[in-house]
Amino acid sequence: MNSQKYYLLLLISLFLGLSSCTSAILEDEDIGPIVTTIKYNDDVKNIASANCVSCHGESSPQAGLDLSSYVNVRFAAENGNLLNRINNQANPMPPSGILPSSTRAVVDQWVADGYLEN
Repeated sequence: MNSQKYYLLLLISLFLGLSSCTSAILEDEDIGPIVTTIKYNDDVKNIASANCVSCHGESSPQAGLDLSSYVNVRFAAENGNLLNRINNQANPMPPSGILPSSTRAVVDQWVADGYLEN
C-alpha cells in the first residue's frame, strides 16, 4: 500500500513539474517609440559588429552575406533579408536567440529614417 502512495505521489509531482515547463519566448519590455534619428555609424554598426559580423564578416561570410560595411548592411535591409531574420521568432539571427526588441527597434527605425550613414 505504501508503494502505491509513493508512485501516486511521484506521478503527481512529475505531472506538476512537467506542466510548469514552458517553451514561450519571453520578450523584453517595450521601450516605446524611438524619437532620435538613427544612423549607421552611431547605432547600427555597433549592433552588426556585436551580433552579426562574427559569422557574416569580410573573410568568409556565412550564406554569402557580409554585414561588415554600411553598403552591405543597407543592401540586406533593403531586400528584406536582414529585417526578416532578426525579427523571426522561429529561426532568428543570431541563432543564439532573437535580439531584444529594443535592439531590433533601432534597426527598424534606421530603415524608417532612410538608411542614414553618418
